[in-house]
Amino acid sequence: MLKKTSKSFIYLTILWSLYAFIIVLFISIFVMIGKGRMGFMPGFSELENPQTNLASEIYTDSLEVLGKYFIENRTFVDFEDLSPNLVNALIATEDIRFYRHSGIDVRSLVRVLVKSVLLGQDAGGGSTLSQQLAKNLFPRDTTYRRTAVGKAAHLAMVKFKEWNTAVRLERSYTKNEIILMYLNTVAFGGESIVGINSAAKTFFNTTTDSLSIEQAAVLVGMLKAPTAFNPRINPERSMERRNTVINQMARYEFIDARVADSVKQLPTILDYNIASHMTGHAQHFRTFLSEFMNARKPEPPGRNASILASEKYRRDSLRWARDPLYGWINKNYKPDGSQYNLYKDGLKIYTTINLTMQKYAEQAIEEHLKNYLQPYFFKEKKGRRNAPFEEVSVQEIEQIMRRSMRWTDRYKSLVSKGVSSDSIDYIFKQSVPMQVFSWHGPIDTVLSPYDSIRYMKHILRAGFMAMEPWSGRVKVYVGGHNYQYFQYDHVYLGRRQVGSTVKPFLYLLAMQENYSPCYMIPLVPVTFEDIVNDSIYQPRATSLKFAGNMVSLKWGLANSHNWVSAWLFKNFNPLSMINEMRKMGITSFIDPVPSMIYGPSDISLEEMVGAFNTFTNRGIYVSPVYVTRIEDRYGNVIGTFLPDENEAINEHTAFLMLMLLRNVVDMIGQFKGEYYSGTAHRLRSLYQFEGEMAGKTGTTQNQSDGWFVGLVPKLTAAIWVGGEDRSIHFDELGMGAGSNMALPIYGEFMKRIYADPALHITMEDEFVKPDDFFVDLDCPNILEPGGSERYNEF
Repeated sequence: MLKKTSKSFIYLTILWSLYAFIIVLFISIFVMIGKGRMGFMPGFSELENPQTNLASEIYTDSLEVLGKYFIENRTFVDFEDLSPNLVNALIATEDIRFYRHSGIDVRSLVRVLVKSVLLGQDAGGGSTLSQQLAKNLFPRDTTYRRTAVGKAAHLAMVKFKEWNTAVRLERSYTKNEIILMYLNTVAFGGESIVGINSAAKTFFNTTTDSLSIEQAAVLVGMLKAPTAFNPRINPERSMERRNTVINQMARYEFIDARVADSVKQLPTILDYNIASHMTGHAQHFRTFLSEFMNARKPEPPGRNASILASEKYRRDSLRWARDPLYGWINKNYKPDGSQYNLYKDGLKIYTTINLTMQKYAEQAIEEHLKNYLQPYFFKEKKGRRNAPFEEVSVQEIEQIMRRSMRWTDRYKSLVSKGVSSDSIDYIFKQSVPMQVFSWHGPIDTVLSPYDSIRYMKHILRAGFMAMEPWSGRVKVYVGGHNYQYFQYDHVYLGRRQVGSTVKPFLYLLAMQENYSPCYMIPLVPVTFEDIVNDSIYQPRATSLKFAGNMVSLKWGLANSHNWVSAWLFKNFNPLSMINEMRKMGITSFIDPVPSMIYGPSDISLEEMVGAFNTFTNRGIYVSPVYVTRIEDRYGNVIGTFLPDENEAINEHTAFLMLMLLRNVVDMIGQFKGEYYSGTAHRLRSLYQFEGEMAGKTGTTQNQSDGWFVGLVPKLTAAIWVGGEDRSIHFDELGMGAGSNMALPIYGEFMKRIYADPALHITMEDEFVKPDDFFVDLDCPNILEPGGSERYNEF
């Protein structure tokens, strides 16, 4: 009996000693882990300020989210913004004792050990929400020894670390804060859907506080396996998992059993909106803004640099010095001295874009190109051997095509892999299945990459920008249509010949020199002598209808007649005209030669809008403003932006130019039975606009570029339309003129603007007239030779 008691005592002693050893070992490991003796552990500062990549958000002028920049599409919400349905579903499914434990749920751990180790059954997960949060914030080290023992030891150590971090998180945060952090950091499908805010927006196009029971159950159900239970990819499995979550909510009495039964009968209705630069509105603007803010300080070109490189350096240097938004990321630093990151720091960028106007502009471009211009262009080029190119040789076409090949991702990928030039040419000539753009939706076809490039060159391109006259705030920025296929930006990056839209700057010089709009000149050819090259240059006229008669300057601008412009140009120094354009924000290179009255200079749409806006804004040039302020992730304002302003011309001259430009829209008349009208008169005749409106059309040589700049009292806008290359154009002026290519887009846009009372732009708006302004424009437009002297007094 004594021996039995002695044996029992020994067994109990060994058992309790082993138990005590395990507890001491457990505590020791916990302490060593906490002190960082067994690998990295987050310190107090990391726990208090966990680093997560946050998407930067772009807002419109009415605080709508226009888009995001992200590595991980994550934006934070507050606990008050979470639907109770969401919190209840999460607790019921993932951690029912969440509010009763301190980071480790011992009861769940025992359940897992008993079922999985002793009984070999599926016991589910034993991790608490706090442990899952620890794993999200401080990801596991997945490297371990390849032996089974090494792997087991490594996983055990990882689990110990997660427990330790979970306990410390519980000490640093409230329960609600842990729930919030968990939902803000959990992934719902790759890097494009991270956090509950992104998930709610992506799958249901709603906010987190509006999630219904069934929607919340779908999202919480995805936490177990985001791909397996994705409602878009695996709808049946998602539905099954959703109903499991709803059952859990009923089991723990978050909802009534009858409610659960009813909700389970409902279908899952998705409104899928994946965040992507390829979708949504103002895609070109979003790309432009990213590149603009990330721009680096320009570096001087080398001694043998081309004129184009030197000009670009001059323009970029001016922008760097004058525009605080240009290169903002590289000009500003965080309080700790590190650089901001547009894709990680969760900045809030408040832009000037008006989403309604932006949509109207995009619709106007699509309507005109899709239903009118593009069908005519296809019809005109059909069956032509060199289509869509005109007036270039086969060799020149090959050069254009090879240049375009080099811009493609396919070409760059092949070069990066070391593929030879001959092999690349061969690959580009082989037919492969692909999808190409059409105005009626993508077309699945089989083409060689080379032929697909040539097909895409048939598609006409367009750019559109509009700004508020007095503030410079850009309301519309359409760099092109269908960003997925056409990513080149025709507002800021694109520089094309401006045609006759350059003429108002010449007339501005005349008005400043006290010429009257009524000043009469003979409509005859004008010849320029080039003494250096011993040659002459004579600008051509598109119409000889009124040749030999006397015409007024106001008629000359309204009809965009080259002979009138040539007559004026002979009276002024070309550099004077260029200086006026510089004061009005045009920084592009302009060659001071007689042909500049045709507008051969390459100028951006952005520059033209800013320059013409000076006329509406009483002679004050204001630089375009794209962003009003930037906030950091905590809501602190870290950048504000105002336009660069200067008085380019006096108020009286600016208003006089407005009157001349209004004639481009308003003028209509006849002389000896022959009718004439301003080049933009169809805004009155076709669109029936009645309010004050000014504008200027522009067409370049061979109809390669069509322009229209439109001015109303509260908005300045410009549109460019053309082919990707200058050798792509309409045959005749009738189709290729700015009044036919670009003006109708403005007409369709303004039709929508005037019909929308919420925009407060009406036909009753008036240009601001200076108090003491008076110029009598009640004078003839055309006279027979002689008798015009009384109109030519200064």
